[in-house]
Amino acid sequence: MRIALADLADPRVRDLVAFHQRAMIAGSPPGLSFALDLSGLQADGVKVWAVEIDGQVAAIGALKRLDAARGEVKSMRTHPDFLRRGLAAALLETIIADAQAQGLSVLSLETGSGPAFEPVLALYRRRGFVNGEAFADYVLTDFNQCLHLRLD
Repeated sequence: MRIALADLADPRVRDLVAFHQRAMIAGSPPGLSFALDLSGLQADGVKVWAVEIDGQVAAIGALKRLDAARGEVKSMRTHPDFLRRGLAAALLETIIADAQAQGLSVLSLETGSGPAFEPVLALYRRRGFVNGEAFADYVLTDFNQCLHLRLD
């Protein structure tokens, strides 16, 4: 397994980003998918990592800097062929380490709710994320939730 900053021009990365978009739109009520598309991942203040295994892009994840003190975990997705191998945990640790290196004090995320999200919620909670208030432009609904991790 190799984790490195992603090349967003790489077709393998683009394919996983597109897969993530389709899955999030399919699993969210209309208008309530906040996953970053390719242009969002290319925006200033966003860093994207890819996990590569045997020449395949197996997972992606991003850190979006919100301001001087806060960042957001975005677009975490493991390809279905690589689930339950610890890739998401390793990727999350990479994102957290980068957030700490940037001097951020809080790392937040918005994710769905319901049974389909339980595996990733368990990962976030094991790492210390706790449920909290909406942040940035998010609004809490029955279909989503916001989690936060203090880094200081």
